[in-house]
Amino acid sequence: MLSTLQAVTTVIVGLMVGVEFSVAFVMNRIFSALPEDSDLLARAHGGRMLGALMPFWYIGSLVLVALWAITGRDHEGTGLVITAGGLLALSVVMSLLLLVPINNRGKTWTPENRPADWKEQSNRWDRYHYVRVAVIVAAFAALVAALV
Repeated sequence: MLSTLQAVTTVIVGLMVGVEFSVAFVMNRIFSALPEDSDLLARAHGGRMLGALMPFWYIGSLVLVALWAITGRDHEGTGLVITAGGLLALSVVMSLLLLVPINNRGKTWTPENRPADWKEQSNRWDRYHYVRVAVIVAAFAALVAALV
């Protein structure tokens, strides 16, 4: 049972890290290179689409890590699992306080209603997102290290 939980948790968190890494270092760069208002429209659509999915993924990952820590509390590597859980909890707090407010505004923007500082807000979201990606990569690394 524990090994199945470990495998499922590691895959779920790893996929989340991959998606968020891709957003930070691939998708946003592609969007920025698009002509005219395409960057704005792509970010708004991505904000709506991923904004609906990611809360479940982040909270679900945190729950799975907590279950792993509880179930495997007598096994080696539990400290690393707890560390990963703390990092994932930090990523949720960062999301709620820093990224979600910008995303909630940005997902409604169109070329007709965007604020004058939409680029600055998008760049701020990107900077916060880079930090969040680093946090969840560290959490994923801790989970992988706990397995070995």
